Amino acid sequence: MALTLTSPAFAHQAEIPAKYTCEGSDISPPLAWSGAPAGTQSLALIVDDPDAPDPAAPLRVWVHWVLYNLPPTSKGAGEAVRVLPPGTLEGLSDWRRTGYGGPCPPIGRHRYFFKLYALDAVLPDLGRPTKAKLEEAMSGHVLAQAELIGTYQKRSRT
Repeated sequence: MALTLTSPAFAHQAEIPAKYTCEGSDISPPLAWSGAPAGTQSLALIVDDPDAPDPAAPLRVWVHWVLYNLPPTSKGAGEAVRVLPPGTLEGLSDWRRTGYGGPCPPIGRHRYFFKLYALDAVLPDLGRPTKAKLEEAMSGHVLAQAELIGTYQKRSRT
């Protein structure tokens, strides 16, 4: 069984509902995962947008959420998650804070990659790492990866 990542709120490659964005409640969508391979000691989750600031001329990847050391027995994260499973640690988003920050694209329809990693180790406490620092710490420890992509385009100008 392969590692899988899904959401009851949106299908792969489909639009993320506004309630999970800056135009709504800006809460995390519910996520479900399964199929962690034998030997998985922890999970990591990174949510990012490779289309920033403009999908027609992307300049950078914008990081929305960084979690690591999720227990391998966990099966997902509920909607508007506020309490993380014991042992789970958070990294910094590109808003320079922990926690989920939903889609808020300045122009055009962006893609949001929810990436789940099964790791063969529990990582040391990295403080509040950036995505890059977490990826460096995960290097050589990834047993499997799953991906869920959602899209979003703002309806109003703010």
